[in-house]
Amino acid sequence: MKCSIQGCVGQYEPRQIVHTLQRGAEIFVFEHVPAEVCSVCGDTLLSPQTINHLEDLLRTKSKPCRTAAVYEYS
Repeated sequence: MKCSIQGCVGQYEPRQIVHTLQRGAEIFVFEHVPAEVCSVCGDTLLSPQTINHLEDLLRTKSKPCRTAAVYEYS
């Protein structure tokens, strides 16, 4: 599928990405998220099913696979 960004000539390709989401003070990192990514500009699309799955993971508050340190740039 052609990229939806005006002027970009790229095509969306299926890839797995790392998706980061911040809710208030909490930061969530999801690995191996299926997405469509533009081969030229990097624009990223998530399907409604993928978004629903991520929301379900947040809603269930399942234990994360790993934890990471977060540093504030100052």
